[in-house]
Amino acid sequence: MRSKTSCFNSTLFRKNLSRYWPLWGLASFGGAMFPLAMLLELLHNGFRFWSPLETRQAYYTVLSYGVPVISIVYAILCAMAVWSYLYNARSVGMMHTLPVRREGLFVTNVLSGLTMMAIPYAVTGVLLVLVTMLFGGFEPVGVLVTVLGVMGESLFFFGLATFCAFIVGNVFMLPALYGLLNFIAVLTDFMVNLLAQGFCFGLNSSYSGTVEWLSPVVYLIQKISPNSTYETQWVTDRLGGQRYETSVLTSVTLENGWLIAAYAAAGAALLGLAWLLYRRRRSESAGDVVAVGWMKPVFRYGCAVYAAILGGRLLYALLWESFQSGRYFTVLPMILCMIAGGAIGYYAASMLLAKTPRVFKTTWKGMLAVALGCAALCGAMKCDLFGVVRRVPAPDSVKLVNVYAAGSNYYLTPGKDDALIEKVRTLHQTIIDDKDYIMSTAEGRSVYMETEEGSYTIGAPASEIVSTSVSSFANTSVRFTYTLNSGLKVERRYNLYLTQNRMDQEDTYDHLLDQLINSQEMRQKRIRWRDEGFQLDGAWIDTWRDYSDLSSREVGLILDAVAKDAENGDWGVYNWFQADNDADSYEIQIHFQYKLPESQFDRTYDAIQVNVKEGMTETIRALKDLKLITDADLVTNRERYPWQYAAGGWDQYDQFYGQFHMSPEEYYERYSEYPAGWFGTESDDSSTETENAPAVDDSHSPSMSAGAEAAGLGIIGGADGPTVMVTTAA
Repeated sequence: MRSKTSCFNSTLFRKNLSRYWPLWGLASFGGAMFPLAMLLELLHNGFRFWSPLETRQAYYTVLSYGVPVISIVYAILCAMAVWSYLYNARSVGMMHTLPVRREGLFVTNVLSGLTMMAIPYAVTGVLLVLVTMLFGGFEPVGVLVTVLGVMGESLFFFGLATFCAFIVGNVFMLPALYGLLNFIAVLTDFMVNLLAQGFCFGLNSSYSGTVEWLSPVVYLIQKISPNSTYETQWVTDRLGGQRYETSVLTSVTLENGWLIAAYAAAGAALLGLAWLLYRRRRSESAGDVVAVGWMKPVFRYGCAVYAAILGGRLLYALLWESFQSGRYFTVLPMILCMIAGGAIGYYAASMLLAKTPRVFKTTWKGMLAVALGCAALCGAMKCDLFGVVRRVPAPDSVKLVNVYAAGSNYYLTPGKDDALIEKVRTLHQTIIDDKDYIMSTAEGRSVYMETEEGSYTIGAPASEIVSTSVSSFANTSVRFTYTLNSGLKVERRYNLYLTQNRMDQEDTYDHLLDQLINSQEMRQKRIRWRDEGFQLDGAWIDTWRDYSDLSSREVGLILDAVAKDAENGDWGVYNWFQADNDADSYEIQIHFQYKLPESQFDRTYDAIQVNVKEGMTETIRALKDLKLITDADLVTNRERYPWQYAAGGWDQYDQFYGQFHMSPEEYYERYSEYPAGWFGTESDDSSTETENAPAVDDSHSPSMSAGAEAAGLGIIGGADGPTVMVTTAA
């Protein structure tokens, strides 16, 4: 009788399931809580009908955002359970002496782990299907896609965990390596950018997402999502018989669902690699930090690299950053800090591999290589050997261009905005060419700074800025974001020092920036006027009195009016050197929110705000015609808040509050003007030392002088000094 070799052992399979039943049993119990909670909620809401499309949307939402997070944790627990015998010398010796070949052990344990992963999902899924069927929401397509998605993600994460299990020889190293491999791309991207932005002029991004697909959880959550479509329909109330308008879900698809299949194939490949490692794995490697010989140098130098960059950056921040000049690293101290951090990582890894602290005599050559590598990396970044600083993407490689300047975003598309894109590239190249000038002047010299988060003033006392409304120099922030045809992004941000003299000279970045932003085309781009790529999602107007939403008709009329003001030069011309550039604005802001045409900008929506100013005749006329404002709203900020724009204004603000027992804002809202002599207003009688001012009680008014004389009250003093009230005889 011929002997047969079996690749599956049913006894071992049943033993695994029975031995580790608390793991999959508790997971199943936790999963069963979700359909139970869903059932209770539906019963509480009065047996509400649950449509099949709502069911599909719920399934896809869980598959997109819940399953990756659950699977990454549960897979490593299952892998640690079935492969735990590999990390104890006595256990692995016993398992390898059983009458089961390694093929049988491997296949049986893989099937055991995958079964333990499937049981909780199966329990939860069956209960969910029963609940949805009870409420008329069973949807077979959604169920089938979700089942396939769960199977694919489970295969990948368990395959990765199994691959890690055969690389290490220590049970504590298994979750550490598994977690590192799951997030290694994100960590490396952040780490490299953290170092590079300290050397590379204009690089300000802490994360680029270049190889994000190597971090499965992050990539799956970012790329896979339910794509739902809604339509506005009129429905009839079943009880009252009234018709009302509502949004109805009409279709649901799983965006980028094919990625799950790709990761499932990768998981199967990782299981194949794990089998190859198991065939050559020595039983004596149980307890070692790394069980694979060729992985030991990778572990040693990998720890050194990560420790050099992260630890070196930390040491530099603690020991030297406060002494550096400017925002960029000083090369020699950074090299020394990186060598110190690299030495810690290198020798720590060497000690773990050798299981002894006596490693210094035998590993000094490797440490020398680490030190030389740190010096070479810092030198290469300082000299821009990788071309990061000099890079300006070619026009034919660009799919979208986003420019942020003067507090606004501008979106340019090749084929439609080629002339503007070329101007942007010219400006970008000029900034790079003037790197030495910018680094020597812009650092630490600032009066007015515009950023996407808002505008603020640094580098000069507030009193000096207030007293000088127009300066001959200023700082501003400019950001260029190029989305390439490959889907990658090139982003650079610069803090530019501007002067009036350079702005009058052609071929300077000051002049090119002003000509670009204040051009007729960019002013129209700023309000997205008649741009087919943007979908208006909402609009509203704020005044000092109230807030109201705008209809599509009102939005169209207002945008047309703003566009005419921009064409006439009454709106959109940005003054780079005016510190109080909102003084002539009214407390009228019009907000527009748009859906972005491309998702490569890492956001779905973009908003703009139009501040209505003096001289915007077309916009003011349109707002009046729509009865959104009245003449009472046309009060400038300088008139309404004069203390913000006058020298010593905040001191007068405090004096006003002390004298009238109310804030200037409250006083102005009540009486629509300020008392004579306050905040630069003229006195009623400048020829005498007696000024008429309202009394401190709540019954006063701006014309209180007559009442004061009738009551026999004389008010001595003025706006700049204390006020004394004297009672005279009638």
